Amino acid sequence: MTQTKLGSLIEAVINVLIGFGINFSANMLIFPVFGWSISAGQNLTLGLIYTGISVARSYVVRRWFNSKLKKAAEQLAARAAKQGAPNGQ
Repeated sequence: MTQTKLGSLIEAVINVLIGFGINFSANMLIFPVFGWSISAGQNLTLGLIYTGISVARSYVVRRWFNSKLKKAAEQLAARAAKQGAPNGQ
């Protein structure tokens, strides 16, 4: 079964939103350890930029894998059809 383009986009967005929440929280906790000060607004802006990049990356990778899996399944089915079903099946 293949995933629709909309399904891929929804999965990518949900995955990245979860990552955004983790990243936002981690930045607010970890940056001060290194002496970097960042406001919540700056953190949000930075996070939104990286989130856009991440959604695009995740969507492209998902569609690429989906295409490769579909092609592999079609090739296996074609080979099986050429060989014929064993035992009269």
